[in-house]
Amino acid sequence: MIATRGIATCLLAVSSLVTGCERADPDADRPVTARDFPRANRPVSGMAGSPFTTENQRDSVGEAQRVMDLAEIKPGMTVADIGAGEGYYTVRLAEKVGLKGRVLAEDIDRAALERLGQRIERDRLDNVSVKLGTPDDPRLPDRSFDRIFMVHMFHEVEEPYAFLWRLWPALKPDGLVIVVDIDRPSGQHGIDPLLLSCEFERVGFKLDSFKDAPELAGYYAQFKRTANRPQPHEIKACNMDRGAGSQAEKNVK
Repeated sequence: MIATRGIATCLLAVSSLVTGCERADPDADRPVTARDFPRANRPVSGMAGSPFTTENQRDSVGEAQRVMDLAEIKPGMTVADIGAGEGYYTVRLAEKVGLKGRVLAEDIDRAALERLGQRIERDRLDNVSVKLGTPDDPRLPDRSFDRIFMVHMFHEVEEPYAFLWRLWPALKPDGLVIVVDIDRPSGQHGIDPLLLSCEFERVGFKLDSFKDAPELAGYYAQFKRTANRPQPHEIKACNMDRGAGSQAEKNVK
């Protein structure tokens, strides 16, 4: 009986150790598909709507037109609208690229995509399709896009390194990623442009253009793809302090 109790006690101790190790796993709260990449060293904002209440208000300051002009959107282009939501940019991009162009509206919110799909059908936007993504993968086809838009949403991306790494192949060789966001802490629905640039650069992008744009309630940043994309284990997370992105700071200036 004593021996049996001893064995039971040892098994209980081993079980407790295993359970303790499992609980101590720092990546237990992350998608399995993102665990080869570093964790974002910053807060991540919850999903929220645009800083503007209605599309009419956004149009009243010329938001979409300004962004499309800066991005040099032309008829015949293929564009992805990441975090498309209710489709403010999607429908305007569809008109801008014309019948010979294509727009892919992507979001991780299935309900929002269903509503957008109804809008697309109602407005007969035959050059638009929708795609359900995941928090760490936009699921875009390779070498397909002239422009990829991420407007007031990058601060909501939970796994920026995995997300951007998987977005990288979707650009055509001369394609651009367009980011519009606000210069404030990432936990408050914005992101410091230096940190933004640093995160993009760590996965194989280069800042190509940056403009402060009050009419966009923030700034406009434009990124090119570099020649090579690092392997996931080679990526180092950016620090939250402004000194983390020294090269990014030089590029922004």
